[in-house]
Amino acid sequence: MPKEPLRPHDPRRLGDYELVERLGEGGMGTVYLGRSPSGVLVAVKMVRADLAHDDEFRLRFRSEVERVRQVPPFCTAEVLDADPDHDRPYLVVEYVDGPTLANVVEERGPLTAANLHSVAIGVATALTAIHGAGVIHRDLKPRNVLLAPGSPKVIDFGIARAVEGQSNTITGDGAMVGTVAYMAPERFGDEPLTPASDVFAWGGVVAYAGTGRTPFRGETPPVTAGRILTAEPNLDGLTGPLRDLVALALAKNPADRPTARELLDLLISGRSKATAAALNGQPDLREAAAEAQSVMVGYREDAITTVPVSELPMPAPVPPDPEPARPRKWFLPVAVAVVVLAVILGAALLAFAPTVTSSNAAPAASRPAPILADDLSGPRLWQVSTEADGTTGCTFHGGLVAQVAQRGLYKCTGPQDDLPPGLDAEVGVRLLTPDTCAGIWLRFTQVRGYLVEVCPTSVYVGTHRNQKVEVTRTLPLDQPIAVGGAVTRIGLRTTATSVEVTRDGRTVGTAPLTARDITGTGLLLGVVTDRSAPQDGPFSVAFDHIAVRPSAEG
Repeated sequence: MPKEPLRPHDPRRLGDYELVERLGEGGMGTVYLGRSPSGVLVAVKMVRADLAHDDEFRLRFRSEVERVRQVPPFCTAEVLDADPDHDRPYLVVEYVDGPTLANVVEERGPLTAANLHSVAIGVATALTAIHGAGVIHRDLKPRNVLLAPGSPKVIDFGIARAVEGQSNTITGDGAMVGTVAYMAPERFGDEPLTPASDVFAWGGVVAYAGTGRTPFRGETPPVTAGRILTAEPNLDGLTGPLRDLVALALAKNPADRPTARELLDLLISGRSKATAAALNGQPDLREAAAEAQSVMVGYREDAITTVPVSELPMPAPVPPDPEPARPRKWFLPVAVAVVVLAVILGAALLAFAPTVTSSNAAPAASRPAPILADDLSGPRLWQVSTEADGTTGCTFHGGLVAQVAQRGLYKCTGPQDDLPPGLDAEVGVRLLTPDTCAGIWLRFTQVRGYLVEVCPTSVYVGTHRNQKVEVTRTLPLDQPIAVGGAVTRIGLRTTATSVEVTRDGRTVGTAPLTARDITGTGLLLGVVTDRSAPQDGPFSVAFDHIAVRPSAEG
């Protein structure tokens, strides 16, 4: 970071810290390079004089300091110390000796592919850690991303809340908190601020790093704000899956954006050459991302809770917080989209001939060979995953068992083949515990798809977008599925616009598949709890086979 000598009016010491040089000024105050009593260099952020004598600010500052001290140092500048009661309140953070992302792009132009993916992963890792501690950054921008040796570091998170007071966007003197080019649309209105605003800023930062310009660039801040509210982002220069993720992050509606954890999972699991180069060349970044992925995040209205889970080789989905009982048109506050390992299936796939067929299916001899088939007797197309709580995960015990410790949902890691819209699928389902449904995701990709829930008395078909699940059709069963009973064979015959559901060869009903934004090709299996389920489980279901064939109507 650029430095300059101390000015005559600058203090020479704050608390136990000797001030050595000036590092810059921001909305909160002045930043100094300091030295701790043990000789370690630190960054000391001293609050502006006009704020130092505001008792309300001191209360907010103390509260925010307690929050940011809980943020783990995963690609963030670690908070080391603070004194909210000093004549000039101050915050002490890790000193990161590296240029800002803004400096690098201004001097050298857009980043190379590997460096761009490094920044995308590093900032998503930092946001996962920040949001997991109940903090919203509020001012994420290229000047708050330092390109330090080892991994990028995000700085200045959380404290903007203390400065801006009760307003999401405006300080007491009418100035906008943050940089307009990276502000989410909701920041220009009265909507409550959520972590989704930081995800929008992530999209802007990554677009800037990869193209050298902001995605809504205008001649003046008001013009830029207008484009953020009404125009599509200019992402020319970005390519491939990273461009798609940036576009998702820049969605106008906060509910349509991935969470920071989802971004990280999708980036790490992308398996692109640029991602591999970024992680292989920066072991510190790889370790920080793995640690951040080992945190399960659940959102509440104005806070975020974290529960540690084991490090996983593949990203794992997250059970959400408690929610109201049915009616069935409901929302999950968090449903982390799980990107599953792509597996190329060829002639080695085993053909599966089920003993019971749909009443509308062709005779077995004339049916086409499966394009996806697994008897689910052990890890093959689907894999084992186990969380640190020892309960949540997917294992094999007489079939694929999906289990979640608390009310919510869990998807098992498995193949993400490019399946055609028209399918004839059969899945063997057993409901092992009360208040539990088997989940089958259709046309799933990244953060959206259709969800079929096979529950004891009904089958529910609906959409699953990011944090939101909505049932569009309820198909009652003639006879309940017995909990702990025999295998029920669920058939799903899809066309481009509908799905027919069968149970043991008998038609249950049909439901529309007409959402224009759902265009994925993946099929996932997992567990979903009933809305009326108690908070604590475990809740589990089992799948004893799956066979997917192209439909004659596909």
